[in-house]
Amino acid sequence: MNKKETRLRRARKTRAKLAELKAVRLAVFRSNCHIYAQVISGCGSKVLAAASTVESEVRAQVPNGGNKAAAELVGKLIAERAKAAGIEQVAFDRSGFLYHGRVKTLAEAAREGGLKF
Repeated sequence: MNKKETRLRRARKTRAKLAELKAVRLAVFRSNCHIYAQVISGCGSKVLAAASTVESEVRAQVPNGGNKAAAELVGKLIAERAKAAGIEQVAFDRSGFLYHGRVKTLAEAAREGGLKF
């Protein structure tokens, strides 16, 4: 197995459990250059809120989307947008990535923004 396959295997297990619970989830994806966050409905078919470093308003504040400062900004932004959509409780879906570095920073910023998970 290569690195991507093992990450996707870990992600499948988490997503299967969250689908069984019908939980609203905060899904995170990170690439080398950017980080993305989405709040997805319990049925898994609808994106309720989204934020990423690709957006022009985020890129104006943080020129490099692949660092912890950008992840913190996206975390605060996703918490703000989720609360505007009426969501306070989510399950954290780290998509098989380790809870470390940018993923951890995004999660902590979302918690500070008012999301509970």
